[in-house]
Amino acid sequence: MNDRWQNVLDGSARWAVVQGDCLDVLRDMPDGCVDAVVTDPPYGHKNNDDGDLIHRRECALGKAKVAEAPRAIANDGVEAHELYRTVMPILRRILKPGCCCCCCAGGGGGDPQLANWSLWMAESFSFKQIVVWDKGPMGMGWHYRRSWEAILVGQKPGAACAWYDETNTVENIIRPGQYGVRKIIPDADEHPTPKPWELARHFIQLHSRPNDVILDSFAGRGWVGEAAIRTGRRYIGVEIDPFWAAKSRERLVDVESVGDLFMPATARARIEPKGVLL
Repeated sequence: MNDRWQNVLDGSARWAVVQGDCLDVLRDMPDGCVDAVVTDPPYGHKNNDDGDLIHRRECALGKAKVAEAPRAIANDGVEAHELYRTVMPILRRILKPGCCCCCCAGGGGGDPQLANWSLWMAESFSFKQIVVWDKGPMGMGWHYRRSWEAILVGQKPGAACAWYDETNTVENIIRPGQYGVRKIIPDADEHPTPKPWELARHFIQLHSRPNDVILDSFAGRGWVGEAAIRTGRRYIGVEIDPFWAAKSRERLVDVESVGDLFMPATARARIEPKGVLL
């Protein structure tokens, strides 16, 4: 399995998407090999239940379901919390000192998920910040509808924080449309919980430099990979679902074919090898 991501680490490939359980894949990776983690784990909202709102979205909106892309999300029951707590120390090990883990989290609900996830991140990292992504009205749910999500940022101790903003204007809230970040309402043939690639770009540019290695341990449809390619970074994605791993690869091939339009010339010159399709 090593050659699937080793080509990215040694610079002979720009990206790789590995289909498999992240706990198995990441345990094989060497210490201190990654420059930043940007990832979106399952939140434990039970989006693998045919009765949940994600599965019934079209019905609720009065639309017909037009495709058969899987709406179920692996490990999205109560096991999601144990998975998150288990993967944090592994991510810490493979990050370089001073580098950061930027992990999407929920935006409120009937359980204290955000509080627990923050504490569990702090078990492995120096907890740096909770960044609020204001998605704008109107969110999913009932009563207090979920219109924001959090991104938890932890830093691996041992060096100064990998921080490359020079404006001194970065806040801990991302407002609707800021940095080009806008929420996505997916169609039936899209991933059920998509994130805009511009959200990943924001954190990638703050915490890494061109040619650095970005890891997404829960790759989904490849939103982090798109941001990494567009900004001239290398990328390793791990996705347990074979369907979405394949879709992620397709997306990155498409992005790579036009990626030079979005990368500065200096980044293009430093990264020539193509991606790894596995």
